[in-house]
Formats: sequence, structure tokens, C-alpha cells
Amino acid sequence: MPTRTARTAWTGGLQDGSGQVELVSSGVGKYDVSFPKRAADNADGTTSPEELIAAAHSSCYSMALSGQIAAAGGNPESLDVTADVTLSPDPAGGFRISKIKLTVVGRASGIDADGFATAAAAAKAGCPISKALAGVDDIELDATFES
Repeated sequence: MPTRTARTAWTGGLQDGSGQVELVSSGVGKYDVSFPKRAADNADGTTSPEELIAAAHSSCYSMALSGQIAAAGGNPESLDVTADVTLSPDPAGGFRISKIKLTVVGRASGIDADGFATAAAAAKAGCPISKALAGVDDIELDATFES
């Protein structure tokens, strides 16, 4: 399986700095990031790590649920998945992701409501992004300082 890459170029401090995250593997775009806008109610045209996690989680979960429905003998017709990722102060200091809510509305033939609920729960447990967000045993860091 391939490795996917994103890169962020950042200048300045936390409060006065800004950056741009680039989706390198796909080449589909570069997106502005800043901490003040990350912590504000209005993102004002910038993205955030939490929004990117929400995008990753909603897309991964959609794929996992589609697979679970098919494995249960159903035919997935449409899935509308929203992931809400909440950033909160961490009692230990700094910030943390305190809550993720996945909301899905789906249509499938060959499966009933109970089968859909079972597939939805299995997809939540089996989605690789859900697993990563539940805890990571190994976080690799390659740090280079340039002056």
C-alpha cells in the first residue's frame, strides 16, 4: 500500500505566524492555515488540522461503511457522512481533540435498518482513521533544523 504525503510550510510564531499545507501526493491543492483562525468560530477561508482530520475521517468511514454493507450482503447506494472534530483546551496544558462525531445518512438495498446499524458500528471500529485516532503506538519524527 502507498504512503501519502502532505507538507506544511510555516513562518512566524504561533499567534502571528501562518502557513500553507500542501497535499503533495495528490497535488490537488495548497491551503492556508493559521492558529488564530484555527481557534476562531469563523475559519475565514483557512483550513485547520481538525478540518483535515474531519475530511480524512469522513472519507475513510464512507469507504469502510460501503465495504461493511457489501460484506453483509447489501448494496450501498448512497452515503452522506459528516465528521465533526472538536478542538478543546487540554487540562494537562495546550489543546486536544476532545470529541469526534460521525453522522451518516445512507441508502442501501438488500439490508435492513438493523443490518445497516451493525455495518455502521463495524465501520466505525474498522476504519483505519478511526483506529489511528483511538491511539497511535508509534509516531515517527524526522526533524531538520535550518537557520
